[in-house]
Amino acid sequence: MSSIRILIADDHAIVREGVRALLTLSDDITVVGEAANGHEAVELARSLSPDVILMDIAMPGLGGLEATIEIRKDNPHAKILVLTQYEDREYIRRFLKAGVSGYVLKKAAGSELTSAIRAVNRGGLVLDPEIAREAMREQAGSAASGRTADPYDTLTDREKQVLKLVAEGHSNKEVAQLLDISVKTAMSHREHIMQKLDLHSRTDLIKFALQKGVITLGP
Repeated sequence: MSSIRILIADDHAIVREGVRALLTLSDDITVVGEAANGHEAVELARSLSPDVILMDIAMPGLGGLEATIEIRKDNPHAKILVLTQYEDREYIRRFLKAGVSGYVLKKAAGSELTSAIRAVNRGGLVLDPEIAREAMREQAGSAASGRTADPYDTLTDREKQVLKLVAEGHSNKEVAQLLDISVKTAMSHREHIMQKLDLHSRTDLIKFALQKGVITLGP
């Protein structure tokens, strides 16, 4: 049986080392690459074509959600397993909408992680039990209340990437460099975001990003 090839994406070296050490205990799993940020994850996903990508959420520059969107643009069948400390329902909803194959909490990682990797590789959807309950409550609540669409969901994938970067404090020039687009295009995306979300200042944009869990104040 061929080994399951894994790409680990996490900005903390000690976490990557710990996960790699854990996975080496399994004969059927091989770590083929490590990424310290979303950009590296996208590039390594292209060059290595791993079977499963372990994706952290909060990474500098291109975050886990934005990297997931980019990777799945290149390969809609990419199997991405979120490995994170965040239990926030906004993160869960957005990653599931982006098409990830699983969402596992770091505090529950261990033998559960290797089991999750195998299940995802087989084509299954893996959710931490608490995450699954939260997702079901969210779905039931939305159906019962007839909730209107989230303004965030009106943004295109690229606009979501720009929103995160601008909220983190990046200039138009830096956004352009990080996303490999022109400064004019970056400015255009920013203007469209402000219009769609009815925001009038950078402060409003940052507040919106914090409220929606696009960026966090924590580690």
